[in-house]
Amino acid sequence: MKSRLPVVFIVITVMLDSVGIGLVMPVLPKMLQSITGETLSQTSIWIGLLAFTYAVMQFSFGPTIGNLSDRFGRRPVLLTALVLMAGSHLVFGLAQSIWLLFVARIVTGITGATFSTANAYMADITAPEKRAASFGLVGAAFGIGFIIGPALGGLLGELGPRAPFFAAAAVALLNAILGFFVLPETLAVEKRRKFEFARCNPFSAIMRLRNIPSIGGMVVVLFLFGVGQNVYPSVWALFTMERFAFSTGMVGISLAIFGLCMALVQGGLIRVVIPRFGEWNVARTGLMINAVVLMSITMISSQVLLFVLMPVMALGVIASPALQGIMSKNIPADKQGELQGVLASVQGLGMVVSPILMTFLFRAFTAESAPVYAPGAPFFMAGLLMLTAFILLSRLRK
Repeated sequence: MKSRLPVVFIVITVMLDSVGIGLVMPVLPKMLQSITGETLSQTSIWIGLLAFTYAVMQFSFGPTIGNLSDRFGRRPVLLTALVLMAGSHLVFGLAQSIWLLFVARIVTGITGATFSTANAYMADITAPEKRAASFGLVGAAFGIGFIIGPALGGLLGELGPRAPFFAAAAVALLNAILGFFVLPETLAVEKRRKFEFARCNPFSAIMRLRNIPSIGGMVVVLFLFGVGQNVYPSVWALFTMERFAFSTGMVGISLAIFGLCMALVQGGLIRVVIPRFGEWNVARTGLMINAVVLMSITMISSQVLLFVLMPVMALGVIASPALQGIMSKNIPADKQGELQGVLASVQGLGMVVSPILMTFLFRAFTAESAPVYAPGAPFFMAGLLMLTAFILLSRLRK
């Protein structure tokens, strides 16, 4: 049992990172309205900027956090990140100013960029032949956290929009205390390397794309998919509150159900359909499903129909692993690591671009001066992006 405690700690830490992403979604609109006194439409811009800030911090500091763990060890980086995460959640819950929310979100984004350190820790304590399974465990923890986060945020949000952040701060602090007693250092001093700022540039992986031009078009497809897919975390709460008058609790439940559907697709269906139908067919089918479903959401007027459509919405996620499989097969073995670095950076950029684009569209089509009242406009744009990706992928196939 003692030997398993570090693994339990890592799993909980990654889950907390993911919970931090989903926790804010159901309660942020109401919290911002209470601080700014603005309408739901007006607060959408602040929501987009906060999500943009979080994504930029994760994208920018991921390599830095990983390099710090190579220099000073895994233990101090993970424990420090948890303590800072607890503090940022506490500040977010107490904040009475919009600017304090940004400060807290910056810290949360930086401390949430510990995914690479968690994987490095798992690699340190796992035999080479079992590392794939360990990485799968870390990925599963991230997925579970993304289900728990919105549900926790929505349910605790019924007590008040600040309650979820106090709960998250307490859990992060308790996990840091647990780690202090059960987490040993796994990186020996003689294996640590000098910290180099040149290795911390998140754009370097994307710049290396010119060294693998054969998959350049595929990377554009993946980027379009990422921007379109991130419409859900960007404006789901805004859309459902505006169109269906969802409470924070209902927003959290709906996001949790959608996350569960995605987890079932990612954990089960993908393993069946890709071997049977092949990556190209699955990727194109996934992109077309996304295009049709996202455009359909703009016309939905029934809550029941929205929940019925969720399993179909989740099916669209099959496009991502299929696209990655296509690219991996077209890259030699000695460039696989380089490819994964590029893909991680491109997906991070998608998370940066999407919140700004989608919340801007929501604001533009729900404001009193809007030419047409259309709260589903962000989903229509996401559908167009998916359709563009489908057309580009079809041309690349030819």
